[in-house]
Amino acid sequence: MSTLTNKSTNKSENTENDFDKIEKRALISKRIRLTITYIFLSIWAIVVLFPFYWMILTSIKSYSSYNSEHMPKFYASDPTLKNYADAFSAVPLAKYFLNTLVFTLVTTALMMVVIILAAFAFSRLSFKGKNLLFAFFLALMMIPNELVVITNFVTITNMDLRNTFTGLILPSVTSVFYIYLLKENFEAIPENLYKAAKVDGTSDLKYLVKVMLPISQPTIVTIIILKVIECWNSYVWPRLITDDENYYLVSNGIQEIRENGFGRENIPAMMAAVVVISVPLIILFLIFHKKIMNGVSRGGTKG
Repeated sequence: MSTLTNKSTNKSENTENDFDKIEKRALISKRIRLTITYIFLSIWAIVVLFPFYWMILTSIKSYSSYNSEHMPKFYASDPTLKNYADAFSAVPLAKYFLNTLVFTLVTTALMMVVIILAAFAFSRLSFKGKNLLFAFFLALMMIPNELVVITNFVTITNMDLRNTFTGLILPSVTSVFYIYLLKENFEAIPENLYKAAKVDGTSDLKYLVKVMLPISQPTIVTIIILKVIECWNSYVWPRLITDDENYYLVSNGIQEIRENGFGRENIPAMMAAVVVISVPLIILFLIFHKKIMNGVSRGGTKG
């Protein structure tokens, strides 16, 4: 009996030792994977962030010290903020900011009205040819943007809207992708709510404003932020449709700064202007990046 007990005890101890070894191996393997992952992410972060560091570093170097460097330095020996003062005094950068702000706010507001109504119609209303029409809209996403720019340019020119805010804004007041994203989000709302609202005599517009928009708030906020970033970075269309400095945006105003502001050689002043232009978007993304990811994931998930 004693022998059987000892064998059972030894077997139990061996089993525990085996479990301990397996756990240790799993823990070591997990730590190795995490270490490799963090090393890779750190290297990738350096690669991604280095251009921003170099942009800011160059913007605080004086013109003389920058030109005297035979080899690029990773620090500023005599940092100065004069380049930032020049960015607002040598060129009308403040006017470019104001133009971009007007363009961004008006375009985003008009687009939200258009895509919300369109997404509601495709997700809740029943009309003949709805699916075919929506499929046609989705097919438009396959057309290269360059072809759309050409047709928009001809249309705006024929309407005599060049060098106007109307000409800048009109081609950007809708987006098939955002309609699709918001439609998927609207369809995730139970249809029973819509039927109950209709039984109570609620109009479609009131149901949209009181029920659907509050429920879809994360996706709507995401779309607004993405559209603001898109408008702020818009370059090709504003550059094509405006040749009057009074309607320049910050993106295509950079070219004007380079040509007629600081000159091609004053790279530090150019970098200061680019930093000033980039800061609002960086701050916006850092504040709302979680909402952006949450809204996109909700928009692509039904149920």
